[in-house]
Amino acid sequence: MMTNVALTFKAALSLLAACLLFLASPAAAQTVPASREGREVLSVSWQKGYCAARPRSRGCADFSANAPAARQFSLLSRFQVRKSYCGIEAALKQRARKGKWTELPDIVLASATKERLMAAMPAARLGLDRQQWLRSGSCVAVSPEIYYSRSLDLLDTLNASPVRALFSQKAGAAVTLAEVRAAFDAAFGKGAGERVRLSCRKTEGGSVVTGLTIGLAGDGPTLAERIAAAVPTKSRCTEGVTGPVQAG
Repeated sequence: MMTNVALTFKAALSLLAACLLFLASPAAAQTVPASREGREVLSVSWQKGYCAARPRSRGCADFSANAPAARQFSLLSRFQVRKSYCGIEAALKQRARKGKWTELPDIVLASATKERLMAAMPAARLGLDRQQWLRSGSCVAVSPEIYYSRSLDLLDTLNASPVRALFSQKAGAAVTLAEVRAAFDAAFGKGAGERVRLSCRKTEGGSVVTGLTIGLAGDGPTLAERIAAAVPTKSRCTEGVTGPVQAG
């Protein structure tokens, strides 16, 4: 017959085994908070503001206020936080960092995707699409096609929303963080605006909004779901003009 001590020890082992079995189960895995290492950021440019703040930028050399890019957000990047150049050899990584983007290896895209990208990323003609694939896309997707087609889908949703309408209506006037976040809430659900930052640049005339960064997480099929899964963020910039002040 077992002693009380032996019984107690056996019961403790059984309890420990049961706990380990529970932790290994799918149900338990769902209760463990997801790592923040996998969260992403969608970075978009507002070309009017960007070129007003950085008129000497190579991407603004032939910028026209009448171009489609002047009336919508442009794609800059979609990147994973704290990760870059995943699986990229050191020599190629160094070339990408030097800024000679047109000398980087070309990327393979379907013709329809390439056409969409050239319209949505004005600096692609300077090789930015190649640089961003190496720097950011390599950590997000298995191929440039998957990376850019998905990024463009998210961008299209943003450009079809009240957020783009807000920027268009401002026509060079100031926009506030509160207004932008309210537009995101209206477009993508309550709390969506808390996942957004204004990207701004200081000039002699004051702060200019050059774009937005939008927190994403999870693998939901829609922009609203991916924004909702992200964590709230703070924005250093709280107000700025959206481009050159319109005369009259």
